[in-house]
Amino acid sequence: MHNDHEILLLKGNEAIAHAAIRYGYDGFFGYPITPQSEILETLALLRPWETTGMVVLQSESEVASINMIYAGGSTGKCVLTSSSSVGISLMQEVIPYMAISEVPALIVSVQRGGPGLGTIQPSQSDYTQAVYGGGNGDYHNIVLAPCSVQESCDMVGLAKELMMKWRTPVIILSDGSIGQMMEKCTLPPYTPRRTDEEIRQQCPWAVNGLGIKSRKPNVVTSLELDQAFMEKRNKALQEKYKQIENTEVRAEYYLTDDAETVIVAFGSAARISMGAIDILREQGHKIGLLRPITLWPFPNNEVLELSKRAKRILVVELNEGQMLRDVEWASQFSCPIDFIGHSGGVIMTPDEIVEKICSIAK
Repeated sequence: MHNDHEILLLKGNEAIAHAAIRYGYDGFFGYPITPQSEILETLALLRPWETTGMVVLQSESEVASINMIYAGGSTGKCVLTSSSSVGISLMQEVIPYMAISEVPALIVSVQRGGPGLGTIQPSQSDYTQAVYGGGNGDYHNIVLAPCSVQESCDMVGLAKELMMKWRTPVIILSDGSIGQMMEKCTLPPYTPRRTDEEIRQQCPWAVNGLGIKSRKPNVVTSLELDQAFMEKRNKALQEKYKQIENTEVRAEYYLTDDAETVIVAFGSAARISMGAIDILREQGHKIGLLRPITLWPFPNNEVLELSKRAKRILVVELNEGQMLRDVEWASQFSCPIDFIGHSGGVIMTPDEIVEKICSIAK
């Protein structure tokens, strides 16, 4: 095992697996499902338990996977799971448990077409599930949206930083296009896994067996029978979310300085949009892109600023308009907002976006 940067041609899914090892995660617990199975398969091929000591376990189901990372995260270890759409749906019971218990973990969602079993083709059908939470109660997850293989890799490191800083589940919301496409990827140097002593110092809240020896026992639970105290826990959670919204918003601008039309798109839809923008710029159209990198917290101020300068906004998604309402709310309807989308695993082309822009810009 060498400790330098390495450049490889990888799928997005494979890059996530390599990154989990190199960023010093302690364990992966997951179940195969198209189109994310390469994450587990690549980890099995790399055999990190022989080099870094990282645990890799194929669980019996997605329900088992999420419970395993709930348990692993509660000990202060850095753990992750991955699945796709319907598999993430099965995990929804436990994710709000983790939110109120403030258990850090990474959940990778490689989206496919839905609802239901749907298709195995790429989609962005799970924006609402990830951003608004598919479970019960007043909670959020930090949601990161990569648009390349390199970002898929880098966000594994960013997710580790954010989940430990804020003690919260973090979702990387990828999709079948980004998970399956192959690109050059620069992998990070190896970060050693934290020692038990480092975890004890950094995670005084963790359940690690020390409670009977050197302190009072830690209790990690989502259950509180005293409703007044449960509300107090909820209020503390909301205060944390406000801090996250004030400090962790990330977005990318592409040719927006003089843009009369601004596209708002994330993930693979943003890549397609960039192709359309390049075509339209050659034709003399003033058009740019705002790409939310954090879907929660959402770049509300960034959308509002651009909506006040632009003549129109076009929201582009591979769904039926799930992010559209967030853009409408953030923009305060400062300019007209249009939408173009496909669903069920159908991928739009740059030409479709070009045609849409030309029709609304007349």
